[in-house]
Formats: sequence, C-alpha cells, structure tokens
Amino acid sequence: PRAGMERSRSLGPALQPYEPLAEGLNMEGFPHSTVVSVEAPPPPPPRDHLVWSLCTTLYANFCCLGLLALVFSVKSRDRKVLGDYSGALSYGSTAKYLNITALLLNIFLVILVIALVSSGTIVVVNLLNQECRALFNLEHQSLPGPT
Repeated sequence: PRAGMERSRSLGPALQPYEPLAEGLNMEGFPHSTVVSVEAPPPPPPRDHLVWSLCTTLYANFCCLGLLALVFSVKSRDRKVLGDYSGALSYGSTAKYLNITALLLNIFLVILVIALVSSGTIVVVNLLNQECRALFNLEHQSLPGPT
C-alpha cells in the first residue's frame, strides 16, 4: 500500500504555473484562450404577496386579517429591499397564511349567509323581532305613567 502512494507522488516533476516564451517567438500563430466563469444564478427573491394583501384589506377585511396581512407584506418587501431574504421569506409566508385565513373565513361567511337566507331563518328572525317590538310597545302604552 505504501508503494502505491509513493508512485502517485513521484509521477513527474512539479510543473511551473507558466513557461516563459522563447526569444523571438510570436503569439499570433497560437489560438487565444478565453476564461468564462460560471456562477450559479441567484435564487429568486421571496414573494411578499403585497397585491393579494391589498385586495384582502379592501374587499375582505374580516377581523382585520387583511390589514395584518398588508402590514406583514410591507415588512417582507422592506426586508427584501435590504437583502435579508430569510426575514423577507418569514414575513411573506405570514402574510400568505393571513390572506388564506381571511379568504377562507369570508367564503364561510358568504356560504352561511346564503344558507340562512335560502332557508328563511333571517326572515323568521326579523318577523319575531317585529312581534317583540310590537308587544313591548303595547305593554308600555297600557301602563299608567307617573303623574
């Protein structure tokens, strides 16, 4: 095992990084070399979901979740501008989850209102409310007031 290691070390003399040109030799006859450095493309910047948060704030701001999502989206954009991609990713994902929660709650509320209107529950509650008011007004009119 040791002989193989010695053989790999003694393959030849150490090469110089370059060899000087001989006197009178011109480089015009030789091909030119070009060095191209290839770097990995930078990762895409994290999404801040600013437009989605703005729409959630304006159209579906249930329990101020849209406003919170907008705040986190602006924080994410600020972090992205500063170059803090991990902070921008964290704030952006929080804004995304707030937007999703607001969207789901709003869809649930719309379905609930449609179901209550179609079943007539809201109409019945309004009729009962009117009956109670009428009954309350009759009771107060029949009682003698202080003189």
